[in-house]
Amino acid sequence: MRAFIFPGQGSQSVGMGKALSDASPAARELFQEVDDALSQRLFRIMCEGPESDLTLTENAQPAIMANALATLRVMEKEGGLRLAEKADFVAGHSLGEYTALCAAGAFDVATTARLLKLRGQAMQAAVPVGEGAMAALLGADIEKAQALADAAAEGEVCTVANDNDPSQVVISGHRGAIERAIALVKEHGIKRGVLLPVSAPFHCPLMQPAADAMEAALADAALRAPVVPVYANVLAAPIAAPDDIRARLVEQVTGRVRWRESVSAMWDAGVTDFVELGGKVLGPMVKRIAPDATVTSIVTMDDIEKALTAL
Repeated sequence: MRAFIFPGQGSQSVGMGKALSDASPAARELFQEVDDALSQRLFRIMCEGPESDLTLTENAQPAIMANALATLRVMEKEGGLRLAEKADFVAGHSLGEYTALCAAGAFDVATTARLLKLRGQAMQAAVPVGEGAMAALLGADIEKAQALADAAAEGEVCTVANDNDPSQVVISGHRGAIERAIALVKEHGIKRGVLLPVSAPFHCPLMQPAADAMEAALADAALRAPVVPVYANVLAAPIAAPDDIRARLVEQVTGRVRWRESVSAMWDAGVTDFVELGGKVLGPMVKRIAPDATVTSIVTMDDIEKALTAL
């Protein structure tokens, strides 16, 4: 069995998508669709930067989605791939869940782009700059991370945001609480705590205003059942009903990204082959979670050609 997986924020870089666009009319068409949907020259920012513009949450989220979907579009239009025939499940890390849903036909490209633009804007606006923070805990499992978050909270929000793999957990919340947590890592048997260069504390209760905004937007968004089930971040389980998808996407804004559990659940369900589209971030995580899994990361035209032969 096979799962197609899609990366989240942090996988963006200036120049992303350019070589693909130069080589493929199908990729160019996809990037133009996203630009048209947003009434913005997002692809120019992806190609030329500046990096400060690309890393803005409202740009990074649709850009990462566009890059991954352009990769898939090339495989579909120029390689004859049909996702429903080649994938048993799809999944994505945080914003990547929207990409996965679009790949599986639940949202169209324009809707996905607009939802992610709004999601980025709403997440940025939910907490004043400087009041929140996130930190990666290296050498921490979920139990150690939770104990640290509880110890550092002191009445403020400090919670596990991303359970990425057995050795990396991300915490999120008020800046003071996150800084206290970093200072306490050694006491909790954790190798290191690193403050992340993000503009808001994602996937924690401070994001509730953004969750409310997404609930309103998703209520109006056209949504079909995906052609293959999607593993929901907040459940670490597959869903397919449109109402379930809407509810889980709202919960995802404030809820934990249960990536480690999702990959483990897919492995237990019989998935042995994980194909990451548009990045090389999730593949190493998958190998740390399921060492015997086969992982393919597809970014370049060469990657696409090799993958089409193998698939």
